Amino acid sequence: MSVKYDTDRPIKVIKSLPEGIAECLPDGIADEFERRKFFMREAIKAAWASSSSGDVPVGCVIVRHNEIIAAACNERERNKCATSHAELTAIERACAALGGWRLVSCELFVTLEPCPMCAGAIVNARIPKVYIGAPDPKGGAAGGMFDLFSTGVNHKPEIYRDILKDDCSRLLTEIFKGKR
Repeated sequence: MSVKYDTDRPIKVIKSLPEGIAECLPDGIADEFERRKFFMREAIKAAWASSSSGDVPVGCVIVRHNEIIAAACNERERNKCATSHAELTAIERACAALGGWRLVSCELFVTLEPCPMCAGAIVNARIPKVYIGAPDPKGGAAGGMFDLFSTGVNHKPEIYRDILKDDCSRLLTEIFKGKR
C-alpha cells in the first residue's frame, strides 16, 4: 500500500476559521517580511479569543500556499484540558482540513514559543517552517528553556524567531497586568 504525502498538489481544503481571521494573503503583499507579519497578525487575532476565558493568550495559524487552513487559541481553561494549546488545536484542525497527518507543505505561525508538547506535535506533523512571535525562556522548547529541534529528532523544522515580537510580548503582558 503506498502512502500519499501532502505535497504541492492542489486539493479542496475544508476549513472553518474563527470569525475575523483572514482566509488568505491579500493581493499586493509580495515581500517575505510583510507576508510573515501578515500571518503573525492573524495569529495575534486568534490569541485575543483566549483571553476572555482566562487562558494565556496564545494564537496559532497554519498556512498552506499562502492560505490559512487552520487557526486556534489556547483553550485550557475553557475546555478544562491540559492539552488544549493553540498549536495542538490548530494542528488537529489542519490535519482534518487536509485529510492527513503530514503537514509537509504547511507553515505554522504562533505568538509564543512552543512548549515541549507542542514542539513534539510540530515534529510529528512534519511541519517544515515555524514562525515564532515572542520567546518563552521558562517553558519554550525551540530555544527558550531548551531546543527540542536541535536534538536527534527525525524532523527538524526551520525556525524563524521574533516575528512581531513586541506585539506578541505586549499581548501577554497586558493580559497578565490585569490579573495581578
